[in-house]
Amino acid sequence: MKNKITIGLLTLSLSWSCTDLEEQVLDESLTGSGQAEAISGAIAPAYGMLPSTFRHTRYFGLQLIPSDEAILPARGGDQWYDGGMYLDAHTHNMTPSNALVRDSWNYLTTNISRTLTAIEALKPLVETNAEAAAALYEMKALRAYLNMLMLDSWGLVFKKESAAETSEVLRGQEAIDYIDSEFLSVVDVINTDRGPGRMTQAAVWGFLAKLHLNAAVYRDPYGTPNFTTEDMNRVIAYTDNIINSGAFSLSPEYFDLFNDNNHDNPELIFALDLRGVLRNDHSRWAYWSMSGSLFPRPEFPNADGTDGPAITPEFYQTWVDAYGDTDPADADARFYQKNVNVPEAFEDLAGFTPQNDQERYICVAAEDFEIDRGILRGTPWGPRKDAAGNFYRCDGGYRIYAVGERREANMEYYVDHTLDIDFTANNGYASGYRVSKYQFSHTSPDGNNASSVDLVLLRYAEIYQMRAEAKLRNGDNAGALADVNTVRTSRTARAPIPAALNAIDLDIMYRERGFEFYWEMSRRTDMIRFGHYEDSWTEKTDTDVNHRLFPIPQSAIDGASNVQGYLVQNQGY
Repeated sequence: MKNKITIGLLTLSLSWSCTDLEEQVLDESLTGSGQAEAISGAIAPAYGMLPSTFRHTRYFGLQLIPSDEAILPARGGDQWYDGGMYLDAHTHNMTPSNALVRDSWNYLTTNISRTLTAIEALKPLVETNAEAAAALYEMKALRAYLNMLMLDSWGLVFKKESAAETSEVLRGQEAIDYIDSEFLSVVDVINTDRGPGRMTQAAVWGFLAKLHLNAAVYRDPYGTPNFTTEDMNRVIAYTDNIINSGAFSLSPEYFDLFNDNNHDNPELIFALDLRGVLRNDHSRWAYWSMSGSLFPRPEFPNADGTDGPAITPEFYQTWVDAYGDTDPADADARFYQKNVNVPEAFEDLAGFTPQNDQERYICVAAEDFEIDRGILRGTPWGPRKDAAGNFYRCDGGYRIYAVGERREANMEYYVDHTLDIDFTANNGYASGYRVSKYQFSHTSPDGNNASSVDLVLLRYAEIYQMRAEAKLRNGDNAGALADVNTVRTSRTARAPIPAALNAIDLDIMYRERGFEFYWEMSRRTDMIRFGHYEDSWTEKTDTDVNHRLFPIPQSAIDGASNVQGYLVQNQGY
């Protein structure tokens, strides 16, 4: 029997300060007057909450840290300890009281509630207002997408059509069918041209493909997935619709996908539209992993990294295994983009320290300075401050030095990002290779806390790779290989262009998804689907299949305890 709950009960445990519930200023397409204002006012809270929902300390971190892509020790003993929530997430030892789980659940369920509020506000307008109907379709699609995230992370969804009703909790095939029906109810009538910041027909097709690609896992989250031909055929059909539309293309420069002005990149299908935002949380995706001694934009002297998560040695090894004796940076443009042109004579730091290298700098105008991107190893280069806290200047710009470590020993030595990282012996501020995938925005008004770079949630490369995987699971190796190579060889803006593969199997397919979508919230789901979530990696040895799903927060269970038996904790917790 389906459990019934009130979604409002799930969010009673939220304790929000005046700055916790961030209301986002959206782009100009969500403004208007009269009925137009009512329509924009209905959908803006649902869209506007997305950047907060996907914040690094919420859903983004919840997907990243439990995978083999990232590890976040308590740097220096206590920084980023945060009650042990990241340590427990990485080792798969989370409990129902874990704050990362709780906050992700709270924001996601509240975001779902906002789509319902919008739907109720729009329904009375649809008979006389086509724009209201169009907005209604977007809200239904957004609700389905957010419910799919709930299904992926907690194995359940909420079905609720009116604030006056109670919610049904659906699991397994019932949950899949509900999400599927929600997407299908709008796919033929939703807009086709609102751009990546809004739910569109292409986004719905893409999320339908993703739903059926993972349907075998969603039906039986603890068992061995049974990928049916029917599901894979639907993945192929939905991705065919997008590819055959001709509306999208792959970006020749990989890192352009994550730069300022990426809103207009023809590879983006669905993203968080942050153009013109006065305040938002996006730069946290950009700076979370960076060294706390690195200042990525000379215009913002108080903006730096946080020495957050690094990649695990095991994830780095997947690149090494793929390219053998060739450094991954010399084999695949997705791995690294060198932006700081350091003279060869300055590359060797032996015998130097930040105290005796004052003349070993390059002079760069603020608007021209760009830190290196991708997976960062060794010593980064960036601006350096004097004793008064001001950046050293040069004619027409700023001095760019090898970055000195200011966290541990007052700039006595350089930052050196090493491969080794763990929870104890190698948990220093510089430990671990870092990821700088999103650009530290040039248009940000304050550096760390704002950006106009859209956060990418679905892009054209994933459409090809989902189709490739579906073809592969259906036995069409040639078709799968062609799709994977289409993506691999498309990044032609600069060398090295990854060479086309000669063969494809599930292990290579899994590896390719890791290379293309690292740190884009897909790895945990991929690991479960490909059977690697119970593998061991640095500091993680847990093999309990129950941990494929996260625990339902105890605060959610307690918050609705007056409805007996309605919300059952996931097994194993």
